[in-house]
Amino acid sequence: MTEATLAFHGGAGTVTGSCYELRRGKVALLVDCGLFQGPRSLEALNYSGFDFEPRDLDAVMLTHAHLDHSGLLPRLTAQGFSGPVWCTAATAELLGPMLRDSARLNEQDTARRNRRRDRADEPPIEPLYTIDDVEALLRQLRLVKFGEDFTLADGVSARFWNAGHVLGSASIEVCVDGNRLLFSGDLGSRSAGLLHDPEGPAAIDHLIIEATYGDRDRVPVTVTQRQALLEAEVKAALSRGGNLLIPAFALERTQELLLDLATLINAGRLQHLGVFIDSPLATKITSVFARHAHELDGTSLGEIFRHPSFHYVDDVQQSRALASLSGAVIIAGSGMCEGGRMRHHLLNNLARTDATLLFVGYQAAGTLGRTILEGARRVRVFGEDVAVRLTVREIDSYSAHADRGELIAWAKARQPVAGSVFVTHGEPSALSTLGDALQSPDNSVIVPEIGEVYALPRQGQARRLRTGRADLREIVSRDWQNDYADLAVNLKHELAQISDERRRREALARMREVLDSYRDSEARTHQRRGSEHQHGSRRENKRHAAR
Repeated sequence: MTEATLAFHGGAGTVTGSCYELRRGKVALLVDCGLFQGPRSLEALNYSGFDFEPRDLDAVMLTHAHLDHSGLLPRLTAQGFSGPVWCTAATAELLGPMLRDSARLNEQDTARRNRRRDRADEPPIEPLYTIDDVEALLRQLRLVKFGEDFTLADGVSARFWNAGHVLGSASIEVCVDGNRLLFSGDLGSRSAGLLHDPEGPAAIDHLIIEATYGDRDRVPVTVTQRQALLEAEVKAALSRGGNLLIPAFALERTQELLLDLATLINAGRLQHLGVFIDSPLATKITSVFARHAHELDGTSLGEIFRHPSFHYVDDVQQSRALASLSGAVIIAGSGMCEGGRMRHHLLNNLARTDATLLFVGYQAAGTLGRTILEGARRVRVFGEDVAVRLTVREIDSYSAHADRGELIAWAKARQPVAGSVFVTHGEPSALSTLGDALQSPDNSVIVPEIGEVYALPRQGQARRLRTGRADLREIVSRDWQNDYADLAVNLKHELAQISDERRRREALARMREVLDSYRDSEARTHQRRGSEHQHGSRRENKRHAAR
């Protein structure tokens, strides 16, 4: 019997780009096909070719609608994949607006970058995919209910379990000739106000578990306590006189915030509050949540989302008009400040001492949100250097991800695991911390790298068949462009701290010498490789002539 193999094309060593390829003989399946999100070097991976042939795939199973799990599906279809994409009904309903918005923003971003004067001597960038690619992908969706077995190929079946992360999110159990695998997907926190707790089967062969918050334990917070934290932050922000900016993911985070704000307003604890939801995507997704209220752990959600204090901003001109406001709550995407309308609001508010920026979600390494959260005093927004003078605050109890203790408890409930536990979807500290906590005499714990392939024996530990891509290790751990941005935005200020003109010019000359030395070194390396290639060709020609 042919042994199953598992390849990691994303979501390994990083919290983005989730994509796992499961093979058995000629059967080829994907679990998720997500965008790499974050700094430019990481996003560039979206434009590289897939490490598999899309036409050869039999099916895709999708854990949920977040773009770091679903965002490359249209590109997969555009390159020849024509099989079914299995997901829950709620995920399918969310995918339409999510992927259409992704295509629109990608086309706009591509056009904007191609217009930049500093790219005038570079070849134009093509969008990842188009709206037509999205519509083609949506026609391939196949719906499945939680707990319902479905067949993928002879001897290969699957079942979805509620993951409690966002509406429609699933953990996926796959059975390959009796070999039971479980992909956790992103797991939800027990403190979530809208969703039920995550579930899953026990007694499996191999477990693939996410580790986003694998290195931290949040203080347990009830929904009531979380609302009190939000109340305090809103009141403190408005007492400063300026706007309260809340970067929020359009899916789930915005709806959680609206639920809490409506509860506080209705109880009289927040008064005369104007809340502007400046995200057309969040508006569409909120209507999906209202239609799926029966699946959520809440009541009267439709009425809550239509609260009179909430103002949904769709028109671009209305969004621009928010720049003249003070004392407003503005919720906008993106959740990590990497795009969307939030960047425009940051441009208008970062330098204001009366404004507040409140983070309510995970900020991945290398993102603008993480840079601000870690205390940067100057940042670049739309190519402009901006001083950060507003107040920066954080509430971490809104996370849609389980923390370390919740991940461990969920994993233990899946025992016994007869083979291996793969720890994925996390930064290095989270991966190692959770991996150490899940060590057991009964199974091996593996922290895979992108590009690695493992054999998955039934009731036996996984064996590595192929090593990972060494060229990606630096990209997923630290982006040079973040270091460049940090240097660029502070360079003029730091030069001004040097006491006289002569020494400033000397500092600039020394920096130029360093850059020149690297350029000359690169040129010598290319010249040497060209010479070696030329000598090799001559030797080969002599061998052919001798024959």
